[in-house]
Amino acid sequence: MAFLIKIGNSQGVRIPKAIIEQAHLKNKELVFKIHGDGLLIKPLQKPRQGWEKEFARVLKTKGADQIDQEWLDAPLIDYEDWEW
Repeated sequence: MAFLIKIGNSQGVRIPKAIIEQAHLKNKELVFKIHGDGLLIKPLQKPRQGWEKEFARVLKTKGADQIDQEWLDAPLIDYEDWEW
């Protein structure tokens, strides 16, 4: 069980260590959402977080076709066709 505690001019919640561990919240940035008549606390999910590691894992296990490798090696911006 947790209670609101005073922290300066604000209030906070002390979350028991066991809950932090079970919810994998340790050292994570958190997001708060009003949910019905309560509050949902969950780790911030950054877009594309972990994609690089997942791509590396897939390429290591399955390899890359020629077309895949062309996309992986392509520059993000190609200025050659731009007119200034």
